Amino acid sequence: MRAEVIAAAAETGGHFGAGLGVVELTVALHYVFDTPRDRLIWDVSHQAYPHKILTGRRHRIRSIRQRGGLYGFTQRAESPYDPFGAAHSSTSISAGLGMALARDFAGGRNHVVAVIGDGALSGGMAYEAMNHAGSLKSRLIVILNDNGMSIAPAVGALDRHLQDLRRGKLPSLFEGLGFRHEGPVDGHDMSALLDTLTGLRDAPGEGPVLLHVVTEKGRGHPFPRPDRERYHAVPKFDPVTLEFKTPKANAPSFTQVFAEGLVAAARQDDKVVAITAAMPSGTGLDIFAEHFPSRCFDVGIAEQHAVTLAAGLATEGMKPVCAIYSTFLQRGFDQVVHDVALQRLPVRFAIDRAGLVGQDGATHAGAYDLGYMAMLPGMVVMAPADAVELRRMLATAIAHEDGPIALRYPRGEAAGIDQPGESRPLAIGKGRLLREGIDVALLSLGGRLGAALAAAEALEAEGISVTVADARFCKPLDTELIEGLARHHGLLVTVEDGAAGGFSAHVLRHLAERDLLARTRVRALTLPDRPIAHGTPAEQYADAGLDAAGIAAAIRAALHSHA
Repeated sequence: MRAEVIAAAAETGGHFGAGLGVVELTVALHYVFDTPRDRLIWDVSHQAYPHKILTGRRHRIRSIRQRGGLYGFTQRAESPYDPFGAAHSSTSISAGLGMALARDFAGGRNHVVAVIGDGALSGGMAYEAMNHAGSLKSRLIVILNDNGMSIAPAVGALDRHLQDLRRGKLPSLFEGLGFRHEGPVDGHDMSALLDTLTGLRDAPGEGPVLLHVVTEKGRGHPFPRPDRERYHAVPKFDPVTLEFKTPKANAPSFTQVFAEGLVAAARQDDKVVAITAAMPSGTGLDIFAEHFPSRCFDVGIAEQHAVTLAAGLATEGMKPVCAIYSTFLQRGFDQVVHDVALQRLPVRFAIDRAGLVGQDGATHAGAYDLGYMAMLPGMVVMAPADAVELRRMLATAIAHEDGPIALRYPRGEAAGIDQPGESRPLAIGKGRLLREGIDVALLSLGGRLGAALAAAEALEAEGISVTVADARFCKPLDTELIEGLARHHGLLVTVEDGAAGGFSAHVLRHLAERDLLARTRVRALTLPDRPIAHGTPAEQYADAGLDAAGIAAAIRAALHSHA
């Protein structure tokens, strides 16, 4: 099993550390319990590669995370052995309790088992679920996979509590929440696992029980000296030489540019502090922490706390930069509304992984942040198209004191020629004109600008003259630029790497209020109203119609329909 997981990771890359750590646990769970009649829920579920191999998907495991292949997380549509889709954190106990209650209503006798770990227990939703489950008589089994890590090493007081439990210091927090607590058990001792799980399965009684299982993340990995990221995920690699098959980058990533810019800002201003939620390396804040360890806070998988912590810092004159992936900031949305926007606090949001992100698929796509951030009162929302624009927008955010401000940027290499010394703030709400034509105006926001320019070049060769502008800001809009484009072109096309309801909605509203929709036709190119399946980013954007070919095709269709 372990060899199969490693071989699959060599071919496809992806999450393999968590799966390697639960090989024995996975085998034992499927041996003891009658899945899929007994429900087995994997929290986050990047640890579910062994589970997929055991449940009829071994022949497809080398397609995992590839277009048309297995999804990298559990997915209800993929197998009856996946009773709940989970690619975000801390949901398993809530879902499991719901299934257990439904079973009780139906008079069923099957078991419900939720496996939570890999940092997911730092998410507050897990405690909301345990608080509820501990007050009920419904039978629920929770397996705590204690491996001392999320992506980075685990942080916080809870990790210290788990360390105490491993040393036999009781009572436990879980008993205080109404759970019967068993363990800790060695998660790599198959005999101990089988005996303990069988005992839990057959034990009489009501109410929830938690089994504490201690595992080693990345157990059996082939790398002689892996850094901490290699315990979590890897690119494709040669299974013999163990050399990674990562293409050499031609340019720094947006994340790297952000991190370098933030370090430079912090050198100039000792009020700049940084916050992340269990993603120090993913957001670039590990680089910041090397320079300013006392000014960098990793709060664990706790985005709600991260946002309100930033709000508290802002009330006292600090300049907090909250760096969180777009898809994970969704967990902190109420706090962005209630604790930041309504109080007009100058919290700076650095929203990484905006747009489509590739093999992690729809659950990790940054599809919605334009909509949910730009609708908030007083929120400034920016989206850089290249490295220099990101540096300038970060400088703009640091300098901005009149309420909250956000910059959102994609995964991968930053376009353009980077200028590390660039730190001039932008004028709030002002875009830029990059190319002038007479037939069509293309108004792009963020990471699709390169595709828009390529589409304009292709159309120019066909005799269609295209203006291309970079909006820079979703909110406030550059109304002068937008009105000019509408007045001087027969067709205005907006382009954004977000769902409908974002940038284009704000543009259309403004044009309607100025009675300009009668002067020009408008087409809004957004992500389609459906999840985009996993694949490479290029494949995903082609699927969404937001690559150069798709943008050009949409313009041709619009012109043809009016001919």
